[in-house]
Amino acid sequence: MHCVRALRLPNSAQLITTNADAARKTLIVAPARRLSSEATAASRRRAPTHLCSRGSSSLHSSRDVQSKPPSSGVKDMLFYTITEGKEQVPISHFTSALKRTGLYPSDPRLKGCMENIRQAVKESAGEAMMDRDLFHRCVGGNIVLLIQAFRNKFIIPEFDVFAHKINEIYNRVQHQTDGKVADYIPQLAKFSPELWGVSLCTVDGQRHSVGDTKLPFCLQSCVKPLQYAIAVHEAGTESVHHYVGKEPSGFKFNMLSLDDEDKPHNPMVNAGAIVISSLIKVNRWTWGNSKSLSLSKSVTQKMNYNLFQSEKETGDRNFAIGYYMKEKKCFPPGADMIDALDFYFQLCSIEVTCESGSIMAATLANGGICPITGKRLLSAEAVRNTLSLMHSCGMYDFSGQMAFHVGLPAKSGVSGAILLVIPNVMGVMCWSPPLDRVGNSVRGISFCQELVSLFNFHNYDNLRHFVKKQDPRRQDRDDRNKSVFNLMFAACSGDVSALRRFALSSMDMDLKDYDSRTALHIAAAEGEPRVKSVPRANCEIYCMSLYYQRPKITVTEVQFLWQAATYGPLSIFFCGLNIFAVQIECSPAVSSTVRIFFF
Repeated sequence: MHCVRALRLPNSAQLITTNADAARKTLIVAPARRLSSEATAASRRRAPTHLCSRGSSSLHSSRDVQSKPPSSGVKDMLFYTITEGKEQVPISHFTSALKRTGLYPSDPRLKGCMENIRQAVKESAGEAMMDRDLFHRCVGGNIVLLIQAFRNKFIIPEFDVFAHKINEIYNRVQHQTDGKVADYIPQLAKFSPELWGVSLCTVDGQRHSVGDTKLPFCLQSCVKPLQYAIAVHEAGTESVHHYVGKEPSGFKFNMLSLDDEDKPHNPMVNAGAIVISSLIKVNRWTWGNSKSLSLSKSVTQKMNYNLFQSEKETGDRNFAIGYYMKEKKCFPPGADMIDALDFYFQLCSIEVTCESGSIMAATLANGGICPITGKRLLSAEAVRNTLSLMHSCGMYDFSGQMAFHVGLPAKSGVSGAILLVIPNVMGVMCWSPPLDRVGNSVRGISFCQELVSLFNFHNYDNLRHFVKKQDPRRQDRDDRNKSVFNLMFAACSGDVSALRRFALSSMDMDLKDYDSRTALHIAAAEGEPRVKSVPRANCEIYCMSLYYQRPKITVTEVQFLWQAATYGPLSIFFCGLNIFAVQIECSPAVSSTVRIFFF
């Protein structure tokens, strides 16, 4: 605690500083007229200890209590924000608060934090409780991530509200019973048509899942954009497109068809994917170091060997495509057609879940950087090209309608999966085995359409004069009245814990009500007595900082504090995350002591 003592005249006073540095560290109060001899003598006796002379450059403050390090103050502020002012809460309260922001306990970025929590639960005899000490040990190097989460600085600030709306869309789509499970591959026909799951992952690593999201299924054609991205990342755009085109084919995905240059039309049809497989194989690609697997290291993935065998046994059409392209010399020099086909079948047989698939999609949405590890897996060029082709060619014969109605890059597979990418926002993986006549998941298509009908995710939803949809990337401005009400009520009742939460969530602490009153005016008018625990004198000013270190206050702010003391018995001044409570008791004395305490 820092204490600065000075003199104050009952009628007039001046605030003086000698330089810019002193303005941030000192408070000098000089009388406008001479004090009585008794008061002057008293001030001279106090000056050597507490107050520098008017001409000095700084004011030496005495430290009654050793100040805490800045990081400790930030952690305490975050702790009391999460616990709503309580000294300890069940650990489940902390994990629930994390999930509301979109952070999963399984997030690799929180690995150390979760290990400490599990250790505390193991050592606890009863219900494990989280106090300040445990919280300090757990947050460790995650303080920046957690501050961003609880200040609503992620791409989806009100994630719990957004997740609730996703659940509503999921429930509406679940009632659809159209479509038929693919049966031309025997292993695919074994899945129940009732299965339905949706997972999403934002570019900040916020995740949400609903339905059958932990059951493994094969990527099938959803692997095509991933293998194309890897090929471009490794060999470059020109090298790859020397062997494969960029145009929609206008035919079914497994047609024996090439363009005018005897190349596959694009990498999203079977012919193009087989050629891309040969390019990756040539470029020192081996199964053990597959980058397609590293796109989601947080979830174990494997190849379904039974499906791989089933693909080979029923892959006559793909073999015919392969031999046709071999005749047309579509493969790069040194590539073996049979090996390329074998490798293509292996890629289609990779098993994922909705949760791991959403992280793959989010990696594409995030420009090639995995959002939950922070590692760059794909070049920006590769991601841009991939999303462009997914937008124009990714949904088989439905690609044009998908671009028209949904307006987002996507790729479907006959397993019932749809990989949807919302650039710079999130990735989504939908899975439901029943397919429509062109091979797309019926529930997946319906989910994408409802998602875009509710939120402004379509590429052209933000045109001027267009009907406005909900934008989950922005906090709801219609809640301003609610924010004003909450802020005023907290100031009126002296709820410092609530004020901490509002400040941490980046709320504008200068919000005004219909009569242009701020929280400062409300608190001053009410004279809230909850600061009585602080010692009081004839005339005292108390400054409390949430950072638990001495705040840097400019002379202008000190003048405001000085004037605020005249509003009433209690005033509150907000400066960033600092809350300054100004309390005053006036007496008819000629002079009185002013103390500023930095807590």
